[in-house]
Amino acid sequence: MEVLDCLCSERFVDRAPGEVVATLLDEGRYLCSERTIYRILADNKSVKERRNQLRHPEYEKPELVATAPNQVWSWDMTKLEGPRTWTWYYLYVILDLYSRYVVGELRPDVVY
Repeated sequence: MEVLDCLCSERFVDRAPGEVVATLLDEGRYLCSERTIYRILADNKSVKERRNQLRHPEYEKPELVATAPNQVWSWDMTKLEGPRTWTWYYLYVILDLYSRYVVGELRPDVVY
C-alpha cells in the first residue's frame, strides 16, 4: 500500500500524519486525507511510534532475603496528626527484616 510505505519511509517515520499530508501537499502530491491515514495506521496496528525503538529488558522485582539479624534493614515514614489543627508529626522507623524489630526511629519536632 502506497500510503503505508510512504508513512514508514525514513523521511516520514518520525512525523505525525498531519505533517506528512502538509508536506506532500506542498510538493503537489495528494495521497489521502489525514483521517484516512489514521484509519490505515489503525488497521495495520501502527498507531504508535513508527521509529525503531529499543526495548527495555523485562523488569525483575528484587527480592530481599535476610538469613540472620542485621543483614537487611527497611524503613518507613508515617505522618501522624497532632493534637491541634494543622499540626503533624513525622515518624521515621528503621526495621530489621529478619527479626522485624525496630532498629531505630526518629521523631523530629512538630511540622506546621
